[in-house]
Amino acid sequence: MNFGVVVFPGSNCDDDMVHVLSTVVGANVRKLWHKDHDLGGLTTSDCIILPGGFSYGDYVRSGAIARLSPIMTAVIEHARQGGYVWGICNGFQILCEAGLLPGALLHNANQKFICKNVYLRVVTNQSAITADLDLQRAYKIPIAHAEGRYYTDAQTLAELQANDQILFRYCHPDGTVDDAANPNGALDNIAGICNAQRNVFGMMPHPERAAEDILGNTDGLALFTSLLAHTPVVV
Repeated sequence: MNFGVVVFPGSNCDDDMVHVLSTVVGANVRKLWHKDHDLGGLTTSDCIILPGGFSYGDYVRSGAIARLSPIMTAVIEHARQGGYVWGICNGFQILCEAGLLPGALLHNANQKFICKNVYLRVVTNQSAITADLDLQRAYKIPIAHAEGRYYTDAQTLAELQANDQILFRYCHPDGTVDDAANPNGALDNIAGICNAQRNVFGMMPHPERAAEDILGNTDGLALFTSLLAHTPVVV
């Protein structure tokens, strides 16, 4: 699997992502500019990453302008053809704005920017980025966002639950999920979801910031190795 990391004006986690993908896990990765009209030769067996940051200064709404960038037409088509797309933080916001994932990311309940380590409970192994993760443990992954409160309507939430599309919930270090473990007021403690086809993933926490021993935390690395281990076979 090869990777393409899309860079928008205001992206600030693109180099972090490229470093983890290339240096830490040894994958082939290239940067894709927001004005590009294609994915530079990447195919549906590859993964497109929408990294964190503040695309277009978060004007209008986080991700609302980035969704209109020329490259998003190619990203949307890539997803519709079954290719993997993974949005992290601002990337998750962009995916929701683009309609590739349901729901929206609203301002945090406390109306403040939150930057700290949180704990995630893996809800399902039925996705490439969670397939090899332990359902019984809590993963420590940092967040850094002002608009991370996941919200959707009651019918869509019921569908996410019924279809096993909720990937992560905010939890305590012991794995307990409750309101006190919810850093931003997200509906149902949701920290990450996937689409019904299970090839588009969105999450607010930053696994690329928890993927090396030098950082004192490698919990995030498991998501990348899981994805690489479950790359679809191209016939």
